Amino acid sequence: MADKEADTSQLLLAIDAGNTNVVFAAFAGDRLLGSWRSATDARRTPDEYRLFLQLWLAEAGLHANQFRHAIIASVVPELDFTLKTLCRQVVRAEPLIVGESPLDLGMPILLPHPQELGADRLVDAVAARSLYPLPLIIVDFGTATTFNVVDAAGYRGGVIAPGINLSLQALHMAAAKLPPVQVKHPEKIIGTTTVEAMQSGVYWGYISLIEGVVTRIQKEYAATVSPAPMLVIATGGLAPLFKNGTSVIQKVDSDLTIIGLQVIFNRQR
Repeated sequence: MADKEADTSQLLLAIDAGNTNVVFAAFAGDRLLGSWRSATDARRTPDEYRLFLQLWLAEAGLHANQFRHAIIASVVPELDFTLKTLCRQVVRAEPLIVGESPLDLGMPILLPHPQELGADRLVDAVAARSLYPLPLIIVDFGTATTFNVVDAAGYRGGVIAPGINLSLQALHMAAAKLPPVQVKHPEKIIGTTTVEAMQSGVYWGYISLIEGVVTRIQKEYAATVSPAPMLVIATGGLAPLFKNGTSVIQKVDSDLTIIGLQVIFNRQR
């Protein structure tokens, strides 16, 4: 990232509000100074989020009055007013909103209805397109698991599947005798207890989903666009867990979405 002498008196506050977590990040120029996450809760007030932010910043040796700019990407409409108010209080300026503000993305969206593209998928694509060789597939492990196809022409489309935790919850809720379990990488496929069998089914079932969808995307892309090899990047909290189970994921970038916000902000300047 950028040099360590970046001006820390002019910080950018970047906020990525997802269905599971809200991630806050501080940037000095191109340099990521720190990022912090909180469980998504639309009942929290701007004052509560400001308190969290002040505590996190203090641990990093930063202060809220160092922020001069803010940018938000949100897929949780119920949180939008709260986060905008937070930015007005902390930054004392109107934040840029991905999907609302007329922003220069530097990337055509090759969809019949571009406004349908979620802010998280859009920001992932902008970041990956600026950081990695094209064409590429971005696999984002969030509340939903998304596969996004990006190349030199722009954002081409993708696939949306239920997230791993949603699958576990559905399995538990729909079958009275199946307990809630944590997702993990099982040591073997054949489980000898109910919990092991559930963990194996969800984990290896998801590995098969990832490999199957990626392979089909690559095959369709080669047949309709270009035979060029496609880099596969994973992001989201569970990305490292699944990379250990398959060779189709070549790179994990846990900061992809938050870096995308910084890239979009810089383009506006």
